[in-house]
Amino acid sequence: MVKGYISLAKARASQASALERAIAEIGEEVTTASEAFKGPGPIFMGIGASFAACSAAVWALRSRGIHSWRLNGGEYPVPFPASSHPVIAVSQSGKSTETLAVLDSIDRSLRMSVVNAKGSPVATASSTNISLGAIPDSYASTIGYTATIAALGMIAEAWDGGAADPSWADLPAAFRQLESELSEQISAILSRMESAAYVDCAAIASSAGSAEVGSLLLREIARIPSTGMSTRQYLHGAMESAGKGVHILFGDEREAVLATTLTKAGHHTILAGPVQAEANEWLTYIALPRVSVTQRPILEALIMQTIAVETAIARRLDPDAFVFHHNDTKVA
Repeated sequence: MVKGYISLAKARASQASALERAIAEIGEEVTTASEAFKGPGPIFMGIGASFAACSAAVWALRSRGIHSWRLNGGEYPVPFPASSHPVIAVSQSGKSTETLAVLDSIDRSLRMSVVNAKGSPVATASSTNISLGAIPDSYASTIGYTATIAALGMIAEAWDGGAADPSWADLPAAFRQLESELSEQISAILSRMESAAYVDCAAIASSAGSAEVGSLLLREIARIPSTGMSTRQYLHGAMESAGKGVHILFGDEREAVLATTLTKAGHHTILAGPVQAEANEWLTYIALPRVSVTQRPILEALIMQTIAVETAIARRLDPDAFVFHHNDTKVA
């Protein structure tokens, strides 16, 4: 069971090493539980950051011809409709009220979960559980989120006779390299973020969760009104209100074209991906290596964590302080 939280500063400083350990341990857990990961594709159930973390895993499964969905636990009445598809409850604390309620309403044989806290209510209610290893995490999740993406990605790759990609072992090195590069670019990033009235985050479909969690982090940590969605959704009208804000884009060729469109119209834009847009005074480009769709959101999460925390500090906000607290989002 995870007890308490650590500061964002401490969590970020230790994240690369913690992620390296977690990837190795999660890989072993997924291999051990591989017999459970068969049959009809999984329904991922989460809320908040846990919902966002499921995006790439769903894309990876669908790319393999396996039906899969991610659903928001807060938007489903219980009991959950009868189905042959197992439900993978995703909850870092293992206490998310809505997610647990859905899990409890289905047959135990169909209950699976990915949690950080192994002895938590969600883990206990599951027939198959993958634990992140009770990693100490920050209140606005850092390592808990990136390790969750790793676990879900490996499950998606291993489902129905597949196997986790051996390249997971190389990801921590790419993570550390990106940390170093971001430290050199932070001044340019902050020059766009410090006075932003709002932020729009958009991402390639497999990384839609990165846009969603990016907007969540900006709201939680930097107190900036933000919205996240997939690029194609953004193109269908949402971008028409572009104004005195910042646009953060994750993706490939289409996102580079979108960045060019926005910057030519005089809008501050941060583009992260392996494809660079036409350079100009309105653009900050963050280069990303080409990694698998299941691994990419971990690097994108690092970018959003850095932007949100450093922007909060620049605006003289405490990145560990929350304004509102609720007593009904977690079970005892």
